[in-house]
Amino acid sequence: MGNCSKTPKKTNPDHNPDKFYPKPENKFHRKTANSDKPHRKPEPSIDYRRKESKDLFDTTTNPLPSPAPAPATLPVVRLYGSPNTPATSYIRFALLHKPVTLLFAPSETPDFGFSTPVIQFGSDVISGSPVTILRYLDAKFPKPLLLGNWSASSYNETMPAVVTAAVLHHKSLLWHLERMVRWGEDLAARGGRSKGDPVMGSARMEVKKYGKSYSQLLEVMLEHAQMEERIVFPILEREDRGLSKSANEEHARDLPLMNGIKEDIKTIIVLDSGSSSLQDALFSLTTRLKALQGNCKEHFEEEEKGILPLMEGAELSELQQDKLLEQTLDVMPATHSNLLRFFMEGLLPHEAMLYLDLITRCTHKDRSASIYRFLVE
Repeated sequence: MGNCSKTPKKTNPDHNPDKFYPKPENKFHRKTANSDKPHRKPEPSIDYRRKESKDLFDTTTNPLPSPAPAPATLPVVRLYGSPNTPATSYIRFALLHKPVTLLFAPSETPDFGFSTPVIQFGSDVISGSPVTILRYLDAKFPKPLLLGNWSASSYNETMPAVVTAAVLHHKSLLWHLERMVRWGEDLAARGGRSKGDPVMGSARMEVKKYGKSYSQLLEVMLEHAQMEERIVFPILEREDRGLSKSANEEHARDLPLMNGIKEDIKTIIVLDSGSSSLQDALFSLTTRLKALQGNCKEHFEEEEKGILPLMEGAELSELQQDKLLEQTLDVMPATHSNLLRFFMEGLLPHEAMLYLDLITRCTHKDRSASIYRFLVE
């Protein structure tokens, strides 16, 4: 279980977290009485109307709430560690999913006698490997879980790591496509008019936000397709020529539709709010998005059932798998930098932690630390 202690081994009079961070960290997760609910896949009440990247893991579904009771007081968890190490950022990101108030005290020196990041909850002082800390957090705050039971899902130990990464890409992309469809349907039903939500601004401001969100989704989709075409499919082709031909053709098939949707959004932005032409354009846009969503869902299912499992037959060594994973980071630069928060939003917490595990596994410490900082800073 790593280094665990119920009382601090050492105390440092200059290491008072309240001195450094008197206010709780609240960048990703608005703390509410519902904050212990897991981040879920889209439902009919999905809240697509959010502020940029600051509320990525907020599961509140009512963007215009009626007066409500004050949020319950959340337990305080303190995190001590160097902000420049991947382990600290990893734990910091994990804590943002939990129904707690996080107080982060950055320190470049060992804390409480431990060389690894330390969390303190009440009289408990916990250090050790990331798995040790996540196991402790799941025991204390069971919802949402950070350590998933992969044997009960579509993942297994024999699946090549690059395939696991590809499947997680699919999950995130489908979540975002569902979100864009529901958002588009709501815009069309309102005829492009604003509901007066100050988070979204005016009707034109909301459409611009819609366009920005789609542009982010499009960039991740294109990088994912390039990753498969440059990394996964060549291995299959080397083993058995023609295995990935249909998948490559489907990538090319959807590209005009994807780019057409982007052009439609540009047109919608300049149309007059509330006009019949705007409403017609929004309904047309939603129809095209649904077509893209259906194509992607069918394509991803075909890959996951008929193509990606064949990677096991390539019998890749761990070293080869790690090299392929690192190539994935190279081929998807935006997804693993400025769009990483956007991408992670489409994953359940335990899926997001698994994806970070893959990054940790395949690349060196400095690079993974840089990638993780996009999530927490």
